[in-house]
Amino acid sequence: MPSVSYISALERRHQMLEQEIDQEMQYPSQDGLKIQELKRKKLEIKDQLTRLLRETHH
Repeated sequence: MPSVSYISALERRHQMLEQEIDQEMQYPSQDGLKIQELKRKKLEIKDQLTRLLRETHH
């Protein structure tokens, strides 16, 4: 069973990635590869959070 602090850390990282993506999107010369990588990392964290939360509720 994952600790609450671990889940909280993942949630914070997910939010930080969202902010990074928003910042990158503001630049006129967006780095598409960087944005794609940030979105991939964000999705991985979301998937991990979903699995962990599902495990804790079963």
